[in-house]
This record gives sequence, C-alpha cells and structure tokens, in this order.
Amino acid sequence: MNALQIRLLPFAYATRNLLRDIPRLLQKIAGSCVVVFLILATGAFNEGMKSVLSASGSANNVILLSTGSEESVERSEIDVQVESLAAGIRGVETRLAQAAVSGEVHFMGELGTDASGKQQALLRGVTPAAFEVHREVRILEGVFPASGEVLVGRLTHHMLELPMDALRPGATIDFEGQRFTISGIFEAPGTVMESEVWFDRNDLMTLTQRDSLSCVILRLEHPVNFSAVDLFAKQRLDLELSAIREGDYYDKLSGFFAPIRAMTWLTAGLIAAGAIFAGFNLLYAAFASRIRELATLQAIGFRRIAVLISLVQESLLATLSGTLLAAFLGVFLLEGQAVHFSIGTFYLELSNAVVIAGLSMGLLLGVLGAVPPAIHCLTAPLPNTLRS
Repeated sequence: MNALQIRLLPFAYATRNLLRDIPRLLQKIAGSCVVVFLILATGAFNEGMKSVLSASGSANNVILLSTGSEESVERSEIDVQVESLAAGIRGVETRLAQAAVSGEVHFMGELGTDASGKQQALLRGVTPAAFEVHREVRILEGVFPASGEVLVGRLTHHMLELPMDALRPGATIDFEGQRFTISGIFEAPGTVMESEVWFDRNDLMTLTQRDSLSCVILRLEHPVNFSAVDLFAKQRLDLELSAIREGDYYDKLSGFFAPIRAMTWLTAGLIAAGAIFAGFNLLYAAFASRIRELATLQAIGFRRIAVLISLVQESLLATLSGTLLAAFLGVFLLEGQAVHFSIGTFYLELSNAVVIAGLSMGLLLGVLGAVPPAIHCLTAPLPNTLRS
C-alpha cells in the first residue's frame, strides 16, 4: 500500500482534539507567538540596520581621510588645504563652475537640552558645499545654519530622546557650554545623516579645538574616476591620505556592527530552541494521556502514519495560530518603529525574507514539537497500550 492509499483521519478529528483542553491550547499558541514574534523582531532589526548603512553611501562619492582611519572618520585628521587641492582632481563633478568637494569635521559629542539633559549625537561641521556631495539631503524647514546655529536631521530627536516637536526651528541646544539656535530641519531618506546635527564648520572646529578636517568628500562624474582620486592620495605622501569609496566605508561600518546582529540571531535561536524543547515536554504529556486512544485508532484500522499525520496537524493548527497572531503583532508593533544606535537611527523593517523566516519558524515549531512525542507514543507495543 503506497502513501496515496493511506486512509487518513478526518481533519475535524484534529480540530476537536485541540478544543478538548483549552488551557493547553492557549499555552501552545502563546509559546509559538512569543518565539515567532522574537524572530520577526530580530529579523526586522537586522534588516533595518543593514538597509540604513547600505543606503548611506553613494556610488559617486569618495572620502579622503587620514591613513589608518578608514574605519572611523571621527578619528581622522587631515590638513585643511586638502579641500582646495581635491577640487583639481580629474573627474570631480562640477556645477556652475563649483567643484563638488566638501571638507567636513565629524565629531561624536554630547548635546544638552532643557528637556532631556545631555545625550550623545554625531555632529558634522559643514559648509554649503556639503549639499553638492550629499544630493539626498534636503532642508524641510528653515535655512542653512549661520554661525551660532545648527541644522538638525528629522530623526535627531530619537538620538536625544526628545519628542519630535522639541527640535523645531527657533529651539535651542547646548554644546560645550554654548547655546545654539536650530535654524532648520533636513531629511536624507534612509541614511544615518537624518540623525545628525550639522554645525557651521568654523564653529565646530573652534569648539572642538582643532585646526584640521576629519575628511574631504568628493562627488565624481562617474564611479570609474575613483582611480584618479586614489592616485592623488598615493602621490601626496606628505598629506598621509587614504581614498575610500563612500559605499565601501559604510560596508566596513556594517561589518563592525555584524557581531551585534549575530548576537541578536543567536539569542533568538537559543530562545527558539528552548521553546521547541518546551513543546516536546508539553506534547509528550498531551499525547501520553491519550495513548489508549491512539492505540484504539490503530486497532480499528488506521495506520500509524495516519495517526502521526493527525497529531502533527493538531500541533500545526496551534503553532500556526500563534504565528498568525505574531504576524499581526509584528505589523502593528514593529514595522516602522525607530531604533537608534551609536551613529544614527533606523526603522525596523519587516521585509519578505523576515516574514518568511517567521512563518518557517512557526512551521518548524509545529512539526518538530509534535513528531518526537508522537513517535514515542505510537511505537509502543499495541497490546500494552490497549491495556494501559
């Protein structure tokens, strides 16, 4: 008799058995819901962080920074003259005879507000030339900052743990004992820049007591022109420069945060493994209490494989109900939630891959949780189980 000729138990049998013990059913649903929700949260966290870092780098942008600081522009220090020298590199894009070159100061510092006290934020000292290289940046409200003013990203309030309305044009923030007025709000969709605070470059250099730049960012007419910038950096040994594509820089940052992402997956995996073993114990007890019923089904003609399939159906109905509940909770509680980390803010993202991972975990919980206990109960000798 092949598999297609096996007489299966009615599907209604599995559904009725679930409702025989409501507390146990709710326990199964709640357990699978917690595990799948954790998988969705972990996946959304990883997808969001990877997306914001990968989107922050432009294929046409190149960063000139000091040798040895390729993984942290905040540590870099280069001579101010590099900005004017870089403008003459072949292949740099120009608009209205203005080279797309931006000398910038990057600094991780503490900003103070009356509402939240001091909080860490990434500060960037810029000139208007910054808009020539960061084409995704757009001022939503207000104007570019003059001396004594700052321009804030639209997600900066998350970094400073403030409500959105606390950072509006005209509000003030403190840095190094001086008060700065917010001149405007900018956006840079999908990038870490949306969590930054932009200062007038001279102000930030004065307050941080430095006479050098952190980096010079160039926008090329075409990515293949990178070789000219790289050649410039290698020829000017006196400047001790290193050229790196902006996309490659953020790829390295993504690699820096990879252990954090791996740790979240490891934590989720350990909790999922614990849930599977807990499911073993729960279903061992559930199936063991029905061992005579299962033996009777075999005695009246149902094969063991048919009974096994029915038991797996029971388990899947419970775990997939929990999975469905977790999916609804994920959409309402996770999707689009902002999370800040050391260099910016990103949104949790329930991508197709994350949703598939959550559904797969629900299926895995249902099958792995049911098969070992079911096999244990069904392999016992039939005469003994009928007399038990």
